Amino acid sequence: MKLNNQRVCIYPKDIQRITGKSYRQSTRLMQKIKKDLNKLENEFLTIEEFCTYCGIKYEQVTHLIFG
Repeated sequence: MKLNNQRVCIYPKDIQRITGKSYRQSTRLMQKIKKDLNKLENEFLTIEEFCTYCGIKYEQVTHLIFG
């Protein structure tokens, strides 16, 4: 039986693929989202939180993140 492992958290490289921005701009956007959501620096940002914040449907970004 093959397990389908999917990540829950999003990384700047994923944001770069979704938005077309540079890696550094993606990092800044991620930091801004975490600040606006009152997350600590060491807490992860989930894909769903990113989608909700940016107004993008989850289904639209999954193929960009998971291939």
